[in-house]
Amino acid sequence: MPLLVIGVVLAVLIYIPSYWVRRVMSKYSREMPELPGTGAELARHLIKRYKLDGIKVEETDPQRDHFDPLAQAVRLSPDNYHGKSLTAVAVAAHEVGHAIQFHRKEKVFELRQRFLPRAAALNKTGVAIMFAFPLIAVVLRSPFAVAMVIGLSLLLQLAGALAYLIILPEEWDASFNKALPVLLEGEYVEPEQLPAIRKILKAAALTYFAAALANVLNVGRWFMLLRR
Repeated sequence: MPLLVIGVVLAVLIYIPSYWVRRVMSKYSREMPELPGTGAELARHLIKRYKLDGIKVEETDPQRDHFDPLAQAVRLSPDNYHGKSLTAVAVAAHEVGHAIQFHRKEKVFELRQRFLPRAAALNKTGVAIMFAFPLIAVVLRSPFAVAMVIGLSLLLQLAGALAYLIILPEEWDASFNKALPVLLEGEYVEPEQLPAIRKILKAAALTYFAAALANVLNVGRWFMLLRR
């Protein structure tokens, strides 16, 4: 019973950042016709203004806003691509912030290139091992060997989650050293909108952190299932 209570409390604490990110993005996604352009239009304008040659702007799946260095593309979800909202403006500026890091070959951008693929690979490998667990149990039969496989899967998933945290400085830089100064200097938002913009940029910077915690929660679910 105590373990269950502790598990529930930890699950709630882990869920809070992810919930907060989604809530902030949704809260400020209301359409504002008075804004001069959509998220995509702002992104293209900033790319031209800062002479980020070769960088393009594309529409992507919902909640999949990102900058792809291989394709050299700022990708915005439909709401942010077509929308005129504070969320669209802030997220577009954040992703262009990553493009600026890439274009200037800043050291901070190397965090993403170095650790993001590793984080995804570690997590996917750990999940794949867990899904293959019934077959592995039949083949190995030894309880000790099976326990080792389970431990390896959980460690891989946990390592994948922690790897996402390593890129947090890069995300923070894209929001507060790139996007926020750009929006302020260009007067793309009104002074009274700055508190909301800061919240959105913080949420954008914490997106990977929230995903990392969600992965940890996923590891916890596997552990509880295995205890049964």
